[in-house]
Amino acid sequence: MNKALFNWSSGKDSALALYKILQNPDFSIEYLLTSVNQQFQRISMHGVRVELLEQQAKSIGIPLEIMQIPEMPTMEVYENVMQERLEKLKKEGITHSVFGDIFLEDLRQYREDKLVTMGLEGVFPIWKVPTKDLIQEFISLGFKTIVVCVNERFLDKSFVGRIIDQQFIDDLPDAVDVCGENGEFHTFTFDGPIFKKPIDFEIGEIVYRKYEKPKQETSNTACDTNDTSAFDFGFWYCDLIPK
Repeated sequence: MNKALFNWSSGKDSALALYKILQNPDFSIEYLLTSVNQQFQRISMHGVRVELLEQQAKSIGIPLEIMQIPEMPTMEVYENVMQERLEKLKKEGITHSVFGDIFLEDLRQYREDKLVTMGLEGVFPIWKVPTKDLIQEFISLGFKTIVVCVNERFLDKSFVGRIIDQQFIDDLPDAVDVCGENGEFHTFTFDGPIFKKPIDFEIGEIVYRKYEKPKQETSNTACDTNDTSAFDFGFWYCDLIPK
């Protein structure tokens, strides 16, 4: 079996991709790897507390590796932290890195280009599966996930804090991908076939946050984008409080 690490975001795409790779006899998942905002101790992009991430890993039964990332890191800082962690895991026999990406070609290419320089190979269990099929499979398997962050460019405040079910899917605007693959929303998965027991939490405060544009005309942040209007929009976050 090939020893692999799984890039775990805590959300639904990660959960479904992990479910599928665990059924593949060619791979042994040795670690879950998650990047965490060093300042706030929350999962990058998702805003979920580290305590809930740790509960997920314990319930799944796979060791957790946390990468502490500064807020709005430069690409150089982000890649250095990632490379250092991957080099460490490679010494333990890791040969593959598994992702829950679905159809973002440039993101997959970026990941594969970085991995090949380290002698590692990327694996994408749910790649190119239609997202409408993925979300229905996710629900039918018994997974449960809650929306913890929405980009106001695509969705309003009413969508954050909701459980993804058929009603949620029906309520989504036509232009929004049902899996949020374009960054429309992020989730926290708290129950399903990969968990020994559900993750227990309470829904806390819903907060709004807007990120400032980099002061330089050409930023070099790991969150960089060619879309000049990206920083015109904020995000609604739903805080989940561990019980």
